[in-house]
Amino acid sequence: MNRLIAKTGIVFLFGTLISISLFSCRKEGETIARVQVVDTSGAPFPGAMVRLYPTPTVIEHGAIIIDDTLYTDIDGYAIFDYTDMYNLGQAGFAVLDIEVRSGDTLYGEGIIKVEDEKTTEEKVIIQP
Repeated sequence: MNRLIAKTGIVFLFGTLISISLFSCRKEGETIARVQVVDTSGAPFPGAMVRLYPTPTVIEHGAIIIDDTLYTDIDGYAIFDYTDMYNLGQAGFAVLDIEVRSGDTLYGEGIIKVEDEKTTEEKVIIQP
């Protein structure tokens, strides 16, 4: 009887420790940069090229190098997912320049501070 109680206690303790370790691990949240491109009237601008890049463009060894280009969707958004580039415990993520182009005549620019484990949004006006 005492052996049964001891075995049950050990199994219960082991199960509790595994449960605590599985549920106490902090999951990494998504690190997203959303850039909305609008025209001078404030209407969404689909099909614009959006480039995110660091300044200065020369980065020290070991640093994350980000230079990404996407095109805006029908709602004028280009959505960059940097979740895989962010590491838990990292202090901050990145401040990036935004360059927007459409054809040879329309242009816009801005800056976005991409925050770790958050969705950061910035709006850029494209104009001649």
